[in-house]
Amino acid sequence: MAAEGEYESILCVKPDVNVYRIPPRASNRSYRAADWKLENPDWSGRMRITAKGKVAFIKLEDKVSGELFAQAPVQEYPGISVETVSDSSRYFVLRIQDDNGRSAFIGVGFGDRGDAFDFNVALQDHFKWVKQETEFSKSAQLGDSGPKLDLGFKEGQTITLNIGQGKKRDKPRPQGSGGFGLLPPPPGGKIAPPPLSGSSNHNIVPQTDGMATGCLLELDTSNSNTVVQSNPSSDLWGDFSAPASSVPPPSRPQETGNWIQF
Repeated sequence: MAAEGEYESILCVKPDVNVYRIPPRASNRSYRAADWKLENPDWSGRMRITAKGKVAFIKLEDKVSGELFAQAPVQEYPGISVETVSDSSRYFVLRIQDDNGRSAFIGVGFGDRGDAFDFNVALQDHFKWVKQETEFSKSAQLGDSGPKLDLGFKEGQTITLNIGQGKKRDKPRPQGSGGFGLLPPPPGGKIAPPPLSGSSNHNIVPQTDGMATGCLLELDTSNSNTVVQSNPSSDLWGDFSAPASSVPPPSRPQETGNWIQF
């Protein structure tokens, strides 16, 4: 039962409830509201559900005066103090008790299904809280009786801390769109233009094959670095002849005359 000095809290209040006198249960089957005289309730009034400690009380009171008609102490739910019927969700069976400890079973019913739902939820929430409080008290008792963990330093024990010596992370290199790292172009870099065709050095390795030696030496005597001025009126083949002022005519055999004119 509830201990002395605990305060009483109100869990739910329903202004309209009907009370029925039910026949004794002849077998182990559940109660059925169809066996009651539902059109003629034996009493009508107000229901108030209170809690004092871990025990809930279902009190049936007069609507006007608040006089107590009957009350049913509930120590667990679902249990023998409150039972449901098999054919309706709006009717319940309560076990009421008087001050002398005598008990009886009566039927109660609500006109609205929502009132029956609130009645059921109020009892479920209360005993859910009772279960949590029981588990907390058991865990607290086990924690006090169990060995305590000693996290203090023992005599002569030291600890070393390395602060500010973490490894530096390498910065990721920027990658191109293809996922490979590309080197940037050199600053101010320009591509050199291709060499001109006129500035190439036409040096030919001389051959020592008889009569052809004089012709090839004649062609090589002109320096590639010497600027040759061409006369527009001369023939196209005049550029290949060496200037008379720069190279003296060498002495060569009579057989090479045809190659010199060419």
